[in-house]
Amino acid sequence: MMKLLKLVFRNLIGNGLKTWLNVFVLSIAFVLIIFMQALLQGWDRQAMADTVKWEIAGGQYWNAKYDPFDPFTLDSAVSELPKQFARQYETGQIEPVLIVSGTIYPSGRSMPVLMKGIRPGQKLLELPTTLLMNPTDSTDIPAIIGSNMAHQAGLTENDIVTLRWRDANGTFEAQDIRIAGVFKTFVPTVDAGQIWLPLDLLQKMTLNPDKATLLIKSKEVNEAPVAGWNFKDVKELTKTLRETLRSKAVGQSIFYVIFLLLALLAIFDTQTLSIFYRQREIGTFVALGMTKKEVVRLFTLEGTMNAILAIVLGAVYGIPLFIYFAVNGIPMPSGTSDFGVAISDKIYPAFPPKLIVGTILFIILVTAWVSYLPARKIVKMNPADAIRGKI
Repeated sequence: MMKLLKLVFRNLIGNGLKTWLNVFVLSIAFVLIIFMQALLQGWDRQAMADTVKWEIAGGQYWNAKYDPFDPFTLDSAVSELPKQFARQYETGQIEPVLIVSGTIYPSGRSMPVLMKGIRPGQKLLELPTTLLMNPTDSTDIPAIIGSNMAHQAGLTENDIVTLRWRDANGTFEAQDIRIAGVFKTFVPTVDAGQIWLPLDLLQKMTLNPDKATLLIKSKEVNEAPVAGWNFKDVKELTKTLRETLRSKAVGQSIFYVIFLLLALLAIFDTQTLSIFYRQREIGTFVALGMTKKEVVRLFTLEGTMNAILAIVLGAVYGIPLFIYFAVNGIPMPSGTSDFGVAISDKIYPAFPPKLIVGTILFIILVTAWVSYLPARKIVKMNPADAIRGKI
């Protein structure tokens, strides 16, 4: 086996620049596959973590009539806090959220919004709800909004804007609110088109005392069936996000597949030409006692060695790049969260061992297969004709 490997290595070196061009192109495909997959995995982890911290916590109980895609259900999708959660509510492990449709009028124009009531000072979510604590000497209705919402509405901190809503009796009401704070988040589902208000004030404004649309629970609270409420765990609540990321992964895979196909095509052509020009050498090998299967193995190993050299070369310049981006992240352009997917201002690629080992094995196996395809012709060669060069 060692003699066979030495012969393979000698033949590769003898090919000169052709070998190193194949190795370089294949190394680019190798590095690109790992980097793009690591970028998507890092994005997936960050998006999931941010969504859980800002919106989900340990899961949510939805009112049985609540449908986030049907705003007409909001009026009827309210219920009182279940008595079995009274203790968890007092300790802050259950946070009710009341959702009501409304309209704001910034700069004389109308803009539909979702009014969301949450307790000031809650600890389950990253929302800065301490800003909703209204001073005792103030009659303002405080509200907080996300930075994207503030940009769309043209609002800044301490701005006054008119808010209109319809209460439980169907009567339209309107009142000015004060923007107590603008928070920055990369989760658009708590930012776009939403205004966060103190829960008790929103309940009073809409004539829904002690009622909520959904309940957010901490991870310490065990899931339990509740009449009139449907529990949604983290996996179910992030299903849309995971599907979106999966669809983007399919789209991005096209680019590194193109690079890989170019590299494999170069190896295939190299092996085909090598077999054509080395007919006498092949015939000599067979005449000296090598079986045709051993000669096929020789040429297959030559092609596969391109992948091994490409992995080594890719590691030389790829590892420093991977370390740099894993530590410093990749800056994302501003406004990327407007696409409806949680995207941080920096994405830190994740390089789990499973990804690297899997990619290495994939490159080696595919290269070996591509190298074996032209080598199969050797089995059909006649050694005598090969030595005379008549094939």
